[in-house]
Parts: sequence; C-alpha cells; structure tokens
Amino acid sequence: MVIQVDSREKDRAIKKILEEFDRQGVKHPVSKLMVGDYMNYDNPRLIIDRKQSLLEVCSNVCQGHERFRRELLRAQENEIQVVVLVEHGKGICRLEDVIWWVNPRGGKSIQGEVLYQVMKTQERKYGIRYAFCDKKQTGKRIIEILSGGGL
Repeated sequence: MVIQVDSREKDRAIKKILEEFDRQGVKHPVSKLMVGDYMNYDNPRLIIDRKQSLLEVCSNVCQGHERFRRELLRAQENEIQVVVLVEHGKGICRLEDVIWWVNPRGGKSIQGEVLYQVMKTQERKYGIRYAFCDKKQTGKRIIEILSGGGL
C-alpha cells in the first residue's frame, strides 16, 4: 500500500502516524493533495482529512467555514469521498457522542449539540463522513479506512 501524505501536514504532528506507516510497511510519499491529508494510491477517490480535535473541527466550521466549504465542494465536484478523521478520544467514538462535548473555550462558544447538528448537516449536504479515534490510533485508523476496512 502507498499512502500519499499532503505536504501541508506538519512533521511534528504526524511523526507517530508515519512511524505506524513504517511499522506496517506502508510507503508514504509527500506531495500536495487537491483535498484532504491522506490518499491511498489504489483508491484516489477516498481521502482522509485529519483533524486534531473537535476544537479544530469547531474552528473549521465556524471561523474557517468558507475555506472548509470550498474544499468539500471541490471534493464533491471531483467525486471524492472525504472522511474527516477526528483525533479526539475522550469518549468521542461516533458522531452522536459529539452532542455531549463541552467546548473548553466556554459557554459563549459553540457547544456539542450545535456542533453535532453542523457536522450532521455537512455529512448530508456534502456526502462526507466523520470518523473518530484516539491520537495513538490515528496511523492505524488511516490505514484501515484507506484500505477499505470501513469506518
């Protein structure tokens, strides 16, 4: 298996992911992807867009909404299935768990129930899927998802 890694991924943030790729014998060239962060050469129509936490998702759907929306539209126009893999852990295993998330930025910030509704709308509107994992499992989950091992 060969997984292309987007060149905009930061080395420090993906060190453990690349170590897992190496451990499993997965080649991982780096170059810019049109959308997302990881792509299996055997199935270039399935892309993973990695998010470090629900806080990053929150930022993408609020402050960076237009840029994120453009990326999702670009994927849709090119018939690319995007899986947004959120490295959150802490009891967030499926989309419905987001309802109970408490934003560490406080009460005036978007909270779990609203974020869940936004994410659910994005799944329906753009055909994306959300998946969740603990940071320790990210490399393994990327390989599983991109090899067709499911969500």
